Amino acid sequence: MKTRLGIFISGGGSNMQSIAKACEQPNFPAQVSLVVSNIPDARGLRFAKQLGLKTVIVDHQSFSTRKDFEQEIQKHLVKAKIELVCLAGFMRILSPFLVEKWQGKMLNIHPSLLPKFRGLNTHKRALEANEKTHGCSVHFVTVGLDEGPVIAQSTIPVLSDDTIQALQARVLIAEHILYPQTIKQLCQ
Repeated sequence: MKTRLGIFISGGGSNMQSIAKACEQPNFPAQVSLVVSNIPDARGLRFAKQLGLKTVIVDHQSFSTRKDFEQEIQKHLVKAKIELVCLAGFMRILSPFLVEKWQGKMLNIHPSLLPKFRGLNTHKRALEANEKTHGCSVHFVTVGLDEGPVIAQSTIPVLSDDTIQALQARVLIAEHILYPQTIKQLCQ
């Protein structure tokens, strides 16, 4: 029986696509059962539909409180019988309400070698700090921003002529490999 994944996106959904492609492999122990977007016109929704994935839009702007927003998401996760939640470019900070319901069953991919550079603008901050290596981390989601236990990391060198965009592009390639690998290991 394959683990039922719920993937949360807010933008292009490239990590969602890499997970979905991995799930197409017969020996992959998970399947994408639901893609949740808080942005109605997120580009990733188009890709999800092209891949035949079930999608739902829960627009955070339609709710007066964060708890109402997250309760609506929770309803969809329960209805789809989701077993593991994967945040993939989901640009909302989740409250303890949802995080605690999914304790140990909610993952995030973050574009830095945690605990370094939590939050936003990680590539710019890595360059400003003259880091020699950078990369990405898959971690369990906890109430603290990007503070959950790290499960896996992928490291890339920072090149002397790197721009923010070049570094970001190389880290994204590493994310597309690391996230499906980590999901596979967790689900086996």
